Amino acid sequence: MRAETQSTIEAIEKSLELLRQRMDYETAAYRMEEFNARVEDPTLWDDPENAQKLMRERQALLDAVGRHDGMQQDLSDNRELIELGEMEGDDEVVKDAEAALSALRAKAGAAEIEALLNGEADANDTFLEVNSGAGGTESCDWASMLARMYVRWAEKKGYKVELQSESAGEEAGIKSASYKITGHNAYGWLKSESGVHRLVRISPYDSAARRHTSFSSVWVYPVVDDNIEIEVSPSDIRIDTYRSSGAGGQHVNTTDSAVRITHIPTGIVVTSSEKSQHQNRDIAMKALKSRLYQQELDRRNAAINEAHEAKGEAGWGNQIRSYVLQPYQMVKDLRTGHETSDTQGVLNGDLDAFMAATLAMDVAGKSRADANAEE
Repeated sequence: MRAETQSTIEAIEKSLELLRQRMDYETAAYRMEEFNARVEDPTLWDDPENAQKLMRERQALLDAVGRHDGMQQDLSDNRELIELGEMEGDDEVVKDAEAALSALRAKAGAAEIEALLNGEADANDTFLEVNSGAGGTESCDWASMLARMYVRWAEKKGYKVELQSESAGEEAGIKSASYKITGHNAYGWLKSESGVHRLVRISPYDSAARRHTSFSSVWVYPVVDDNIEIEVSPSDIRIDTYRSSGAGGQHVNTTDSAVRITHIPTGIVVTSSEKSQHQNRDIAMKALKSRLYQQELDRRNAAINEAHEAKGEAGWGNQIRSYVLQPYQMVKDLRTGHETSDTQGVLNGDLDAFMAATLAMDVAGKSRADANAEE
């Protein structure tokens, strides 16, 4: 067996070992029996919220075990094919198996990174906000492209996406939009997307066909679990109702049922305009608590945040990524250096490679910090 192939096998085995450790593979069967017993309890759905949480945890364990076992079987099968091909002198079989192992290495590496999503809120659902920057119609159009990109990404992950509020642009696109994205590790994956996103293209709104640069910001913060207590004093908030001004279609709200909550001490403003006024109040309050919780997380990770912000260009704030459509095609993350020429794929939601690169950078940074602390 070639040294390069052996190195690939060792890398896959290392990733699988980490996956086993992270999911506590030795006890997985016992935990699944416990989940199944609770699922069969006829009183489970008396508390729908806890029931849904239980079902998500059960499915996450099923997915983790199934993914590990599938990759372990693929590794074993392809290793045997290589040994058999070498014994019989069948170079084509060896070549195909080696290609399959290379693909498996990338898959196992991505799973390893996802297994490292063990932060305090990484497993939570998340809120995602997109806001247009300066630049009028061009910026509003870019904001709508970003919103579509993240919705596509979430749908590919099998996550549930709910539009919380939306403000249409004057001519096209959106000024802002807020989504709740529900699924295991939704926040852990998306947290690296917070920041300013820059678009360079020939503007479809410019009759002279000139190249324009547009900016829009993305803000991601976790949905706070019920076991995390966030105290909000009634005297610290102002609640306003207003008529929604969506872009049309199913999200139009024709009554004054939209709710805006302002947290006076911090200036945080959250809105919801998709349901009844009572439901909107509950949704907005949950979003406010999540924002306050995110502030606390930011304080705890101040050093990491400062390192990320330092990578932005002067005057561009927290710019994290550039999307260039003309004169050439490239999407490049300014923090990790990861880039691709498949701009259409990225705008259609192919973001995992960018997220994985940032997660790997964060894990490496934390590992170095832990090592320094031990010295």
